Amino acid sequence: MLIDLITAFPGSFSGIFGESMLRRAQEKGLLQLRITDLRDFSRDKHRRVDDAPYGGGAGMVMRAEPFFLAVEALAVAKDDPGTRIILLSPGGKIFNQRKAQELSTLNHLVLLCGHYEGIDERVALYLAQERISIGDYVLTGGEIAAMVIVDAVTRLLPGLLSGPSLEEESFTDGMLEYPQYTRPYNFRGMLVPDVLLSGNHAEIKKWRRRQALEQTKLYRPDLVNGRGNTPLAKENNLGRSEE
Repeated sequence: MLIDLITAFPGSFSGIFGESMLRRAQEKGLLQLRITDLRDFSRDKHRRVDDAPYGGGAGMVMRAEPFFLAVEALAVAKDDPGTRIILLSPGGKIFNQRKAQELSTLNHLVLLCGHYEGIDERVALYLAQERISIGDYVLTGGEIAAMVIVDAVTRLLPGLLSGPSLEEESFTDGMLEYPQYTRPYNFRGMLVPDVLLSGNHAEIKKWRRRQALEQTKLYRPDLVNGRGNTPLAKENNLGRSEE
C-alpha cells in the first residue's frame, strides 16, 4: 500500500513512522509512506497556504489551490477504485475498525491534513472523495488524525500480523477484547483467574467470551444497546428476548 500525506507541517510525522509496526511494514515492503509539504505548492512568496475567510470571522482558512496542485503533482489516479483521497475533518464520518478494514484493502490512500480554522470547502467538494473524523473533538490539525488512520490501517495489511492476533482483538466482532494476564500468577496478592491455568481450552474460550461481553457492557454500553448490525448487538438482543 502507498499512503500519501499532504500537510503544511511535515515535521509532525518525524519519528513515529520509524517505530514498531509501521517500521516493520515498510521494511517488509508492505507499506510505502510519502510526506508532501503543502507549502511547496503555495504561489505565495512567503509560502503561505492560508488566508482570511470570506465573510469575516475568526482564524485563517487553508487555501484550496495548494491541495489541488499537490494531488496533481503526485499523479493520483482518482478514477482508480483502489485509490481513495480522504480529507481529515471534524465533519467527516467517525473512523472505526470497520472503516480501517475497508481502507486496508485499497492500494493507495491520500490523506489531506487540515489546520487553522479549516479548509476551503472546495477541497471537500471537488478534490476529496471522502471525509473522515477520528472523534467528536477538535485537534490543532489533521496530522494526528492521519497518524491514527495510518497505524490502524497498516496493522491490517496482509502479511504483517498473524491471523489470530487480528481475530481476537477489540472491535473485530463488535465488542471489546477479553482481559489479558501474564506472569507472575500472584502479584501483590492480585491473582490470575484460575480458569486460565486450567488447560481446559473450551472453558477458557467460554470465560473469555463472557468476560468480553461484560467488559463491553461496563465500558462501552453503546456497543450493546441493540443499535447497528454487529454480532454483539444481535447477541445482546437475543439474550434479552430469552429473559
